[in-house]
Amino acid sequence: MQAVLCGYYGKGNGGDEALLAALLQMLPDQVTPLVLSGNPAETQERYGVAACDRMSTFAVLKALRQSDVFIWGGGSLIQDSTSAISPFYYAGLMGLAQRMGLKTIAWAQGIGPLHRTITRQVAQRAFQGCTAVSVRDRASAALLAEWKIPFTLAPDPVWALESEPVPGLWDLPAPRVAVALRSHPLLTPARLQVLIQALAAFQAATQTCILLIPFQPERDLAIAKAIQPHLPGATQILTLSHPQQLKGVFRGVEMAIAMRYHGLIMAAADECRCFALSYDPKVSQLMQDLAIPGWTLEQIPEQPNQVSQTWLEHYANGESLSTDQIRSLVDRALMHRELLKDVLRA
Repeated sequence: MQAVLCGYYGKGNGGDEALLAALLQMLPDQVTPLVLSGNPAETQERYGVAACDRMSTFAVLKALRQSDVFIWGGGSLIQDSTSAISPFYYAGLMGLAQRMGLKTIAWAQGIGPLHRTITRQVAQRAFQGCTAVSVRDRASAALLAEWKIPFTLAPDPVWALESEPVPGLWDLPAPRVAVALRSHPLLTPARLQVLIQALAAFQAATQTCILLIPFQPERDLAIAKAIQPHLPGATQILTLSHPQQLKGVFRGVEMAIAMRYHGLIMAAADECRCFALSYDPKVSQLMQDLAIPGWTLEQIPEQPNQVSQTWLEHYANGESLSTDQIRSLVDRALMHRELLKDVLRA
């Protein structure tokens, strides 16, 4: 049985690559994956699977004709905040796969935000035609319930992703704190300067080694390079392309300050204290679900001292998730695997 895997794969985003790695980890043995990728050669080399160009009409049609299943996800594919075109691309592929007679699975979806009426209608039609649907958050579940579409709700699959050690990590000074920021219109130059000054003061007070982790180098690396010269102590920019190693970083850090959704999940899964800077409803909802302290970007205090003091308090007295909480999240994340087994066995 061959399955086409469709997501934001091969685009250099560590969170989406982690979702692909988790999906490949969860696929039943009898399924041969074929990944639609923005960089097919890299995807083939990294995961040892077949891949084709996600933007090549000929290659995508050929892949669909040769396959039995279309797996759509995971992640925030159907949203119109960053791109009005994205929902039409993914929903169009889903509709095409359905018309060609493939089983279609919307897997580990984070639906929305959907600000436009047309994109909500397109999304609703696409999900209604699916053989099975799983989602990773309550807001997505509520939307599907409103549309009267059956679904499975389970935590993000990256909770269950296997970690790998990072070469050289333990040679860096300890204790370590990870920082994962990304570019965003609301992360203005003024707000970034507040965070840089606060981070410098935090490091001076704690004598920690700061690990700057660009989850998507195209968007994040410039920020990491802007921060590094202003830090008074040991610091390292870690650019990791393998998602299992990206998750493995957090086994060696005491605390994570992150904008990235999957940065928070990876850190929390390895018992790190987390502090969130939310740029998106999915991050805010994760903060609420896990009781992670933090601010939206608009709420960042104007005084660096207030920011650093808040971080110092959390570093000294904050708590990570308990072992039981993590085990429960991992076990429930495996419901996405069970959905695949059930549908593909049938």
